[in-house]
Amino acid sequence: MKFVSIIMGSKSDYDVMKSCSDTLEAFGVHYELIISSAHRSPERTKTYMKTAEAKGSQVFIAAAGMAAHLAGVLASTTVKPIIGVPMSASALSGIDALLSTVQMPAGMPVATVAIGKAGAINSAYLAMQILALGDEDLRVKLTEDRIAKAKKVEMDSLEIETIL
Repeated sequence: MKFVSIIMGSKSDYDVMKSCSDTLEAFGVHYELIISSAHRSPERTKTYMKTAEAKGSQVFIAAAGMAAHLAGVLASTTVKPIIGVPMSASALSGIDALLSTVQMPAGMPVATVAIGKAGAINSAYLAMQILALGDEDLRVKLTEDRIAKAKKVEMDSLEIETIL
């Protein structure tokens, strides 16, 4: 079975990353969600990566704050796509995590999304877009979702224009 792996560096990331798993669920996409730290549990992280790939994980989403090396560690262990979600976990409001996640050396790419909840949701969408390259049903669902979002903007606009 193909699925998306969501790895959080800390339990404190769960409230934000629930938006990611909720988005995947809304589209019927299977996922696993675990807590594993690049620094505090490196062997657990490496073991999970091997196990998840063997079970069918196609895309890995890594959520981490502060030093945010989790996405980089994952990228060093697989050639599957890695999506990094910087978390706001320090006095720098996630800017440190953003820079740590996006500044990868050449040949070790990590797709990096926004800090926090918007990034968590976008990581799910990006993972689904990757999966949709080989899944026509998912591609159709994503296309319909885009159309629905555009229609909502139009309806909201009409509502405001009517008031004015």
